[in-house]
Amino acid sequence: MKILGIDTSCDDTCVSIIAITNPKSQIPNFEIISNVVSSQVKLHAKYGGVYPSLAKREHQKNLPVVFKKTTRKIDISKVDLIGVTVGPGLEPCLWTGVNFAKELAEKFTLQIIPVNHVEAHIYANFLNYEPRRCDLFPAVCLVVSGGHTQLILMPDYGKYKILGETRDDAAGECFDKAARILGLAYPGGPVIEALASEVNINRGRASIRLPRPMIYQKNYDFSFSGLKTAVLYDFRSRSSKIRKSKEYIRAMCAEIQQAIIDVLIHKTLKAAKNFKAKSVILGGGVVANDELRKQFQEKIQKEIPNTKYYVPDSKYCTDNAAMIAVTAYFHREEATKNWQKIKVNANLKM
Repeated sequence: MKILGIDTSCDDTCVSIIAITNPKSQIPNFEIISNVVSSQVKLHAKYGGVYPSLAKREHQKNLPVVFKKTTRKIDISKVDLIGVTVGPGLEPCLWTGVNFAKELAEKFTLQIIPVNHVEAHIYANFLNYEPRRCDLFPAVCLVVSGGHTQLILMPDYGKYKILGETRDDAAGECFDKAARILGLAYPGGPVIEALASEVNINRGRASIRLPRPMIYQKNYDFSFSGLKTAVLYDFRSRSSKIRKSKEYIRAMCAEIQQAIIDVLIHKTLKAAKNFKAKSVILGGGVVANDELRKQFQEKIQKEIPNTKYYVPDSKYCTDNAAMIAVTAYFHREEATKNWQKIKVNANLKM
């Protein structure tokens, strides 16, 4: 079986083809035949964020090119199904991918499987691992990106319960806004990570201390707008000379990153303990952060050593279509020939 994946949920134009071998096993092998991502980061960087109408035009321009590049190695007539993101995301962008999928479905007589983008970040782990069902469930999943910060209980494939989510800014959004305050480039996450890596974290914490919002509350919700505001107040309280100093910017980046990591780890491990999770599964663009990945592994090994820890390869944490195709496989029974009726939902829930 071969599945074509399409994702245009935000500012990356993504097309992928995967092949499924030994489909009768609990977790089949997923072979990535082609996985192409065309990023618009440079285009939106000067605005400090993604402009939906501009992103839509770029998707319309890029999709035929990315599709052609993706299908160079395979005859599209050999594809069995199309998986396409229908939400959540930016509505104009989502429609571009869905309409493109519909054109392909009509031309090649294919069925389409609508895919939830957040769920796909969870299934991105199966591109790395072949975990057995007995090692997975129940799982506590943390999806962290520019638009989402959610803790999800996953008792089995395709079954979810939202334990908690952000009440305001997502973690990735906080990285971006904090970077903007400090005069750093967009997107903020990778820039802050790079500068934080140059600092002895203990020294950075001694000079700057930011809050860990909601970390000790009994719920599993998150809030990062207060952290962003604390960065702003601290920045404004400093002299012009200190604001411009490399030492201050690096120390601030280290503390921003650590504050976010502390909250994410504390809430996730609390949920894993309370729900007796057999595994902790991470997903989303923020999870590409090396320090976060390392500290998660250390904490899990120390506090819940019998719990499995899964995190995708960094290149599959950010938006890509291979994870869409994998998710489509797990929903293959939902494939529909009535693809004309498929609609997008910018606020789609799990």
